[in-house]
Amino acid sequence: MEAVVIIDVLRRAGAEVTVASVEDTLQVDMSRQVKLVADKSIQDAAHDTYDAIALPGGMPGAERLGKCQELMSLLEQQRESGRIWSAICAAPAVVFEPQGWLKGKKATCHPAFVERLADGSESASRVIMDGSLLTSRGPGTAFEFALALVRELYGEEKESEVAGPMVMQDYSHAKRVDSQVPA
Repeated sequence: MEAVVIIDVLRRAGAEVTVASVEDTLQVDMSRQVKLVADKSIQDAAHDTYDAIALPGGMPGAERLGKCQELMSLLEQQRESGRIWSAICAAPAVVFEPQGWLKGKKATCHPAFVERLADGSESASRVIMDGSLLTSRGPGTAFEFALALVRELYGEEKESEVAGPMVMQDYSHAKRVDSQVPA
């Protein structure tokens, strides 16, 4: 669910979205047996530069993301460049935390994975933006997460323009924190 919402909302904003598969095929079987077809393999996508990278959650998919060396390298470059790196549901705890990337950062994730976060002080927040890191809790926060990506990429006016026709006028905005600790 998170993947589809992120892709759809970003495309509504006019973003050029590349869906990359870390699997051996372009068809990806999601955690609830939903099948998606990626645009390209992670090996092909890893040679490009992105304004934002967003990881969906779900298990065991988040574990597969965390084991993909091409994705880890791409995310490391993304972080070092100061461009947006983001994840929802299990992915912040399963992919980012084991790399040490959340050290000194405020983040949230799915309640079932909060104990894996070194700093769970913001774990009850629905969407957290700390510097160029954006995290969110799960399926119920996917629209807020995707709209926060739109806001960071295109500004509040575009966020409102996209949210309105989706009948999202009353959603809560991402909580912005500043950990003031270098990544």
